[in-house]
Amino acid sequence: MSDDNKQLLHLVIGGELEDLDHVTFRNLDEVDIVGVYPNYETAAAVWKQKAQMTVDNAHMRYFVVHLHRLLDPGKK
Repeated sequence: MSDDNKQLLHLVIGGELEDLDHVTFRNLDEVDIVGVYPNYETAAAVWKQKAQMTVDNAHMRYFVVHLHRLLDPGKK
């Protein structure tokens, strides 16, 4: 696989936070595990869509997690 097509896994998750100063979910049983995506661009598009769907709830946040960095921390 060439570097241009390299799979860099990203996870999109979200949920309601306890407060706006920390990333502590109010209820872990209700965390929305949206999915795993092959690159940042795809994950960011899904993140944006989910974030826009919950814009009326200030405590609801979605995140893009760079799984490829967790799986192989020595590489970027």
